[in-house]
Order: sequence, then structure tokens, then C-alpha cells
Amino acid sequence: MPAQAQWKLVWADEFEKDGAPNPEVWQPEQGFTRNREAQWYQAQNAYCKNGYLIIEARQEKLKNPNYVPNSSNWKENQEYAAYTSASIITKNKQSWQYGRFEMKGRIDTQLGLWPAFWTLGEKGEWPDNGEIDIMEFYQGMLLANLAWGSTERYKPIWNSVKLPVKDFNDPEWSQKFHVWRMDWDEKSIKIYLDDKLINSQDLDQATNAEQTAMHPFRHPHYILLGLALGGDNGGDLSKTTFPAKFEVDYVRIYQKE
Repeated sequence: MPAQAQWKLVWADEFEKDGAPNPEVWQPEQGFTRNREAQWYQAQNAYCKNGYLIIEARQEKLKNPNYVPNSSNWKENQEYAAYTSASIITKNKQSWQYGRFEMKGRIDTQLGLWPAFWTLGEKGEWPDNGEIDIMEFYQGMLLANLAWGSTERYKPIWNSVKLPVKDFNDPEWSQKFHVWRMDWDEKSIKIYLDDKLINSQDLDQATNAEQTAMHPFRHPHYILLGLALGGDNGGDLSKTTFPAKFEVDYVRIYQKE
């Protein structure tokens, strides 16, 4: 029997119903969140329309309700956000251990944009809980990454692969939909773009240096879908055209029968 026949669809969101993403599955992140990113995350920037989930980044000024003058915390010391966007996550609602995670989407590849389809482990502190970036883009590069715990708190060990979009020799690449996929079992994780293997990790070689009792990739993970801006990696936003969109046709999870 061919290997493909073992996969059974166990969950999917096809985003067929117009309006907000299904609140029984997705929750929106709120505010300034991570990586010194420029956007304020808010629920209304993620919506379903005509069978697609659209995550829209906008250039708009928003007052930061958590503003504290002269604070050393980047989430507090900005009186205003100059941009809004969205990140929706399945934390505390849906998570999966092992399987084939697949997302069909179209990403805008302008400088400054940082779209991602990724997972985080439910248990423990980052990065000991494990991070898997099935799709990440910034500064002309597509990335497929895994991260887990080192001997230093909040400092991950990375297995990272970067692919320059220009290497696809397709000037229309970012106008097209592409399929990102992760095949994950108790032995390994393999990340694919349009059926081409990009990165892989032997799970026996991906153990936390300090938090050894917890394996970063042998417990359930939840999904995050978002469009970040600027920050530590996104790049310069001064020439970026807004609104900018990350469009998702579907997210599907398969598991072995």
C-alpha cells in the first residue's frame, strides 16, 4: 500500500464562512506581542471572505493603551502603533501531536513584511516547548526552522534553512498560491514547499539542553497564522505598500491511521 494512503484528514479549516475566523478554533493575539515588531495585533485584521482567510496589515495610527513614558519595555514605551495586523492562534482550543500539517497560501513578499505559519508546543516555556516554522518569510527569504532549548534561558538552538525567493526564477511567484507542509512523527520532522523537501530534523538530535525531561517535539503543538511587520527580522517598512495581505486557502491536519 502506498505511504500516502496512511494519512487521514482529522481536522481542517477551509474558511468558507464569511466574517471572523471560527472562534471555537482560533483566538486573535492582541497588542504588541514579540520580536519588537511594529504592528499592533487586533482581531479585526483577520477575516474570511470568498473562501479565504485574509490577514491584512494596515498603516494606521493606534494609541497604545499600555503606554508608559520612559519605560524600558518596548511594548510600553511607544505611545502609538503605526501599523495594525493580525495573528490568530489555536492555543487552548486545538492542538495536535504528530501528523501532516498543510497550509495553502499566498504571501506578499515586500520588504518589511513577515508572514508565518508556525507551531509552538503547548507545555513549557519558549523555546523548551519547541517551535516549528513551517512557513516564514522576511527580507527576500523563505525560512523553514525548528527551535528548541539550549543551556541558556530564552536562547534557542536553531535548525534553520533560508531560501531566497529570487532563486525560484519566477517573477510571479508571490502572486501565486503555494502549499507548505510539515510531516511530523515520533522520529522526525520534514518541512516541504510545493512538495519539495526544504528542511528535516531527527527528533533524537533535538533535545532540550537543560529541560531534558520535556521533549520539544514529542508533545502537542498549536498553530499560529500571522502577518508581522518590521521588528527584529522583518526589515524596513518605509517603502512597503499597504494594505498588505497574507491569504490562506486552507489549513489541514492529517494523521496516520
